[in-house]
Amino acid sequence: MDSNPSPVQYSNTGDILHDVHNIIEGARASAYHAVNVALVQRNWLIGRRIAEEELHGGDRAEYGMEIIKTLSKELTDEHGKGFTKTNLYSFYQFYKTFPEIFHTACGKSLLSWSHYRTLLQVKDDKARAWYARETAEQAWAVRTLQRNIDTQYYYRLMSSRNPTPVEQEMRKLTVSYQNDKLEYLKNPVIAEFLGLSSNINTTETQLESAIISNLRKFLMELGKGYAFVARQQRIHTEKQDYYIDLVFYNYILKCFVLIDLKTGRITHQDVGQMDMYIRMYDELKCGEGDNPTLGIVLCSETDEDIARYSVMHGSEQLFASKYKLYLPTEDEIRAEIEAQKAIFYLQQKEQNEQK
Repeated sequence: MDSNPSPVQYSNTGDILHDVHNIIEGARASAYHAVNVALVQRNWLIGRRIAEEELHGGDRAEYGMEIIKTLSKELTDEHGKGFTKTNLYSFYQFYKTFPEIFHTACGKSLLSWSHYRTLLQVKDDKARAWYARETAEQAWAVRTLQRNIDTQYYYRLMSSRNPTPVEQEMRKLTVSYQNDKLEYLKNPVIAEFLGLSSNINTTETQLESAIISNLRKFLMELGKGYAFVARQQRIHTEKQDYYIDLVFYNYILKCFVLIDLKTGRITHQDVGQMDMYIRMYDELKCGEGDNPTLGIVLCSETDEDIARYSVMHGSEQLFASKYKLYLPTEDEIRAEIEAQKAIFYLQQKEQNEQK
């Protein structure tokens, strides 16, 4: 990725629709490129400034972490999301890992910030340099890079006598990632940098959206202490972004309640993902006096697995004796979901008849 964005290219092919499509896509790509360059520069400079400040404390790691903690609070208050302690530490790591990025030839072919953030997962210097070079030369999407790191693609290639089948398999398995032309429009990091709110409602089906909207009203109308916190709340990990469908705080139980809707039958992976959300909420969101976070995983199918409740830290007894007094039962949730599905399908039928 060249660090100097080029103007949008235009040529008259005689097909006006084709030409306008090319102009629009070219303008989008140029704008995204410019934003990414600025984002990479900003994060690298913030990382450098933190490193410079750390030197004043004798290059002590604990001093650097204290700086990051203070900065995170001040920057979040002033500039909003995007400046968590985790993010600031990744900026610091970015500078320490790529200290000469803007002073060498590699500065002329910058990757996106999402690519660099993914590369920071690789601790082996040789492997990281190889992944960075291949990403630039092969124009790997972020998800392609993440998939290749997760599957030890570099080490498998290096140890293979015939790398061709390994390469062919990788290209086949990542073709959908490479063909996603709108990947950058879905990037929540870009939205945060531009001061926009990230919105992934377009990835939901109309039915899922209707169920989630009405579940919010349903819980609020229970009259059991629920206060709405967020919908589609983004949870960031080192590897990817996750979205929690609904977040509430129950002021009677003094705990957060997380709700996630799945389109199929609930799996162990779904429950494991919710447990990860709970751990992150307990660590990042809970205050003094708050009880352990509670998670509810739902599915939209009508079966015995309509809901599964999860609470961490060995608090099953707390869940059994207290939480159930203020939570909707599985039967109540099942009835509400079935009612909303019936209403939704009736509305769809009426709309189709009017066409």
